Amino acid sequence: MPTYTPPQRDLKFLFHETFKVQDRQDIEGYEDLTEDLTSAIFDEAGKVAREILLPINQTGDQQGCHLENGVVRTPDGFKEAFDAVREGGWPSLECDPEFGGQGMPNIMAAAVGEMHSACNMAFSMYPGLTHGAYSALHAHGTDEQKQKYLPKLVSGEWTGTMNLTEPHCGTDLGLIRAKAVPLEDGSFSISGQKIFISAGEHDMAENIVHLVLAKIPGGPDGVKGISLFVVPKFLVNDDGSLGQRNGVSCGKIEEKMGIHGNATCVMNYDEAKGWLVGEEHKGLRAMFVMMNEARLAVAMQGLGQATIAYQNAVEYARDRLQGRAVTRAEAPEKAADPIIVHPDVRRALMDQKAFVEGARAFMLWGSTLIDSEHRHTDEAEKSKAADLIALLTPILKGFLTDKGYENTSQGLQLYGGHGYIEEWGMSQYVRDARIAMIYEGANGVQALDLVGRKLPQNGGKAVMAFFEMVKSFIQENAEDEALAKDFLDPLKQASKELQEAGMFFMQAGMKNPNDALAGSTDFLHLFGHVCLGLMWAKMAKVANEALASGTADDPAFYETKLMTGRYYMQKLLPETGMRLARIKAGGETVMALPAEAF
Repeated sequence: MPTYTPPQRDLKFLFHETFKVQDRQDIEGYEDLTEDLTSAIFDEAGKVAREILLPINQTGDQQGCHLENGVVRTPDGFKEAFDAVREGGWPSLECDPEFGGQGMPNIMAAAVGEMHSACNMAFSMYPGLTHGAYSALHAHGTDEQKQKYLPKLVSGEWTGTMNLTEPHCGTDLGLIRAKAVPLEDGSFSISGQKIFISAGEHDMAENIVHLVLAKIPGGPDGVKGISLFVVPKFLVNDDGSLGQRNGVSCGKIEEKMGIHGNATCVMNYDEAKGWLVGEEHKGLRAMFVMMNEARLAVAMQGLGQATIAYQNAVEYARDRLQGRAVTRAEAPEKAADPIIVHPDVRRALMDQKAFVEGARAFMLWGSTLIDSEHRHTDEAEKSKAADLIALLTPILKGFLTDKGYENTSQGLQLYGGHGYIEEWGMSQYVRDARIAMIYEGANGVQALDLVGRKLPQNGGKAVMAFFEMVKSFIQENAEDEALAKDFLDPLKQASKELQEAGMFFMQAGMKNPNDALAGSTDFLHLFGHVCLGLMWAKMAKVANEALASGTADDPAFYETKLMTGRYYMQKLLPETGMRLARIKAGGETVMALPAEAF
């Protein structure tokens, strides 16, 4: 059975040395994030992940969910685990105290979420989607809706979903057919079918709060006519008690490649009663609160699966005996050496380690931007953070899930034939990780969003701010020779290539949009590598300073961090040059073949 070690030491390094959250007086709540507090939370979150969620991960994969007379039965142990998570207060970690939440900053929820998702991605989707529904209602719901739904969502007594996709439309939501007919009492009658609804029906909570996109008859065509509605499984009485069953049901559970422990449902709405959230015909704006949050949660899933796959691959490589080291026998007393002595195995493990640690830093940096957007004491800084996280969201989602899947697969590869055998558990991580590249906006769509919308937004204000941030960091540390040679010089080169790609899009893309869009995925990856390069440079600076001070409590940790960072800068960051060359090749050969020639 796979094992898992929560990354407490790495989280401590990132929270308190790299980002220095305890010293950030400008972000509300950060001053409370002392090392004692965060360590205690990480310890408990790690126990939940390792002792409660991991043991039922393979069970969930093997048993899956089952639809019985309209009720979805979750795998053995899921309900008990959900009760434990709820009783531990984990769903309320980041929520508003007014509705029973603990009011923690987003960065805490991100760290906890990574551990829980790593150990049981399918299970973690239930509370994850619930938080998304909470966020959308918190931002756009009426006071009455907030009082009715939020306390139960915060406590975990009720769960939530998001209902966008229909059989004939996914990304192009302007094509949805679900309709919402106004009723005399101010509510709406919702009819239509939604598909791919994660956690749409299950047996772990007494009510499920569905957020549903639908069109009010007579509204504008396309996306301008979409409205958002809250449609509970059971109607809620004025006193908060549950009333009659609403006209919403699960018609089918999808049989999927992975995440078997999560119920992916076809949901049928037959004149179900719903209430408008936000303004009529402005539903996408409200739903985007949930969608953007979900995209960042999916980025975390890519990281989580890569992490646990890497951890288990390391243990296997230390134990598996095959062949001899090319220089000399490393374990002469044994019949063969462990495979970790072989250079190509080391390369594969270093790829994974360098990605996982860089991606964790990138994810948590993104969380500091979310916290700045909502909690900063300076309005100008709030706006700046909002612009930057909007730019980085498709990169976080697309890059961390593309690379997360790639590295999860590489972890399986190190097992050889055993990796392909279900009892070892590695194939589940690969199958689960694969969905992260698809849902919440397929990664090709994320790349198009980055190049077509986010890059030119507000005259390129956000991307220019990013370039200035990288430039300032390099200039501020230019006198540090060790940092400059190993980290700043490669980062400077990669940033230059990113800027050159952006200029190509501006010049060529205006003449022929296909030249820009054909290189959108390459640009997303180029940008992602620069972000991880920046994270590694920042971490290297902290590690160098800790070692130079002579007060490092664990010198080996910092030395390992530096060696891993050098590997990233030498072996992985140079991919930016290849990506730039592909971008500058334009779209001619991409679009050359007529459709019938494929």
